[in-house]
Amino acid sequence: QVQLVESGGGLVQAGGSLRLSCAASGRTFNNYAMGWFRQAPGKEREFVGAISWNGRSTYYADSVKGRFTISRDNAKSTVYLQMNSLKPEDTAVYYCAATTAETFYSGNYNRGGEYDYWGQGTQVTVSS
Repeated sequence: QVQLVESGGGLVQAGGSLRLSCAASGRTFNNYAMGWFRQAPGKEREFVGAISWNGRSTYYADSVKGRFTISRDNAKSTVYLQMNSLKPEDTAVYYCAATTAETFYSGNYNRGGEYDYWGQGTQVTVSS
């Protein structure tokens, strides 16, 4: 089992920045690729980005590319989502999730159903 706890959400004005953190415990963190997803009210959960177990590969949804950056610190068992130039449409509950390296390198990193462990989510609200 892997337990994931997100933090860092909050209310920010459009154009501002936030950094989300996701702390992992349980099984060895660096065995897993990590992903960030989000879900806005009334909408389906969507992929935001993912990072390989060693941090060397990252992928992003087109909607956040160039504004969001994923990183990880395996020594701290933590993955981060740096969000810059935030827009009102970024408002959502943000979730981190863990999946296998196989899923990541097979190209299925953007499929929520391929992730084994999920955090409880953290709310991000961007005001206009």
